[in-house]
Amino acid sequence: MAEVSKVAYQVMWNRLISVVEEQAQALVRTAFSTSVREAGDLSAGVYDDQGRMLAQAVTGTPGHVNAMADAVPHFIRRIGRNNMFPGDVYITNDPWEGTGHLHDITVVTPSFRGSALVGFFACTAHVVDIGGRGFGADANSVYEEGLHIPIMKLADRGQLDPTLIRLIRANVREPDQLVGDIHALETCNEIGHRRLIGMMDEFDLPDLEGIAEFILTNSRRATLERINALEAGTATGEMQIDGYDSPIDLRVRLSIGKDRILCDWAGTSGVDKKGINVPLVYTKAYSCYALKCAIAPEIPNNAASLAPFEVVAPENSIVNALHPAPVALRHVIGHMVPDTIFDALDKLLPGRVPAEGAGCLCNFQMSLRPRRDRAAPADARRAEVLTFNSGGSGARPALDGMNATAFPSGVMTMPVEATEQVGPVIIWRKELRPDSGGAGQHRGGLGQYMEVGARQGHEFDIQAMLDRVDHPARGRRGGGAGAPTTIARDDGTPMKGKGKQFVPHGARVMMAFPGGGGYGAPGRRARAEMERDLALGYVTPDFARRYYGMSDDDIEGILRRAKSGEIF
Repeated sequence: MAEVSKVAYQVMWNRLISVVEEQAQALVRTAFSTSVREAGDLSAGVYDDQGRMLAQAVTGTPGHVNAMADAVPHFIRRIGRNNMFPGDVYITNDPWEGTGHLHDITVVTPSFRGSALVGFFACTAHVVDIGGRGFGADANSVYEEGLHIPIMKLADRGQLDPTLIRLIRANVREPDQLVGDIHALETCNEIGHRRLIGMMDEFDLPDLEGIAEFILTNSRRATLERINALEAGTATGEMQIDGYDSPIDLRVRLSIGKDRILCDWAGTSGVDKKGINVPLVYTKAYSCYALKCAIAPEIPNNAASLAPFEVVAPENSIVNALHPAPVALRHVIGHMVPDTIFDALDKLLPGRVPAEGAGCLCNFQMSLRPRRDRAAPADARRAEVLTFNSGGSGARPALDGMNATAFPSGVMTMPVEATEQVGPVIIWRKELRPDSGGAGQHRGGLGQYMEVGARQGHEFDIQAMLDRVDHPARGRRGGGAGAPTTIARDDGTPMKGKGKQFVPHGARVMMAFPGGGGYGAPGRRARAEMERDLALGYVTPDFARRYYGMSDDDIEGILRRAKSGEIF
């Protein structure tokens, strides 16, 4: 074969990114779970024959794709190269060799060109139910959290394992939905494989060795250039968050050196009794993501661009929980990792990182059933409904925070209509929460109000997965804190931020999701931006008086001009 030019390799690299994005979109279109279809809680990637990630889809979450980068080598080791054949499909939801908890299913497909193994495709999706206690923090060990599928063959040379499918169906609450998601994962890998082989035929490539070295060499060099342009130094970051029964302390020591950045999580709280613990693979995923966002955001994500970021944590700390620790809500802690790293980075690279945001997703799952206090209507039914929601992100050094936007996970807020059509749920209210963004030269992003209940004839358990109840997002560089999370029944009965809680027939759950912290002193906020906040209802007159020193006459004039359309 003639020598391939750099231009041709760049074309192939772009093609690979398109291939994995098509792979991800195929999963979105065919998945059964709303968490995949509507929220985009998934990842997709292509790997060389050594299991090194070459490209990832833009659609998806850092927690999935960066963890999945470590997962494929586990598949190669467990299955064995000599036991891999065309038509094979492999599967797992192992929290320590997959993406951190049992509710994520990872499917890996070897890609053969003829009889030669040339690479792998992998994808991950969050599933609504995996059995056990259900999605929540209440378990005392991973054994209670659901069905564990070790790394194994889902299909052997094109033949689906019927015994495995029967075992899965017998152990989950939504068998059709889960098996449908598994087939969607399998199919999206197949689409990626077909596109890859088409590209290899087009460019007459016998293997991926050349393009892999081109991608990895250039990515590593570009990342090291960014790291080595920074001033060497060490700083610490810390953050306290709610935890389950008691607060959790996250502490990191960040060291910038030649050719690497080290994150050491020594000093962080130990393993918790409940399911908020984080396997190291997930801590690494969000640590690397935070560093890439701040230092090398435009360099494509692959094995080489991730390698210079090293992450260590003491065993049996909450960010390096060992088996059999409960880990179902590992995201509640894991999504706080970037803000903790940013606390350290702000001391080393001032003016580069945002204020703290909501951090973890404002998720809850409703287990609905016919009411039991009296006869239920004939059409009452059981259902599991999971919703993904977001608080506000932290203000940035030059911009306001984003309202109701998930950072760092990047998943989308699920539409009310999509949520209500999968079960007997009514979402009575879902709107932005005024005054929830921290005051500052740049305002924190707003959280949301949300009010939920069940249709007539139903009661439900709600699994709350919330944080920032007692520890709101902190501002940076003089900015104010965001508003905290609140949760209660509509009759005023207080509820916990985490855990399964019963809601009787006719009752509703009232939630207010947190806002992001502000950046910079509020006194430096531009007049035009304060006027716009008031006109849009992002802040109330009382907030404007208290934090920005606006007079009653100013406020009255702004609101009058807003009503006439002058401000917009």
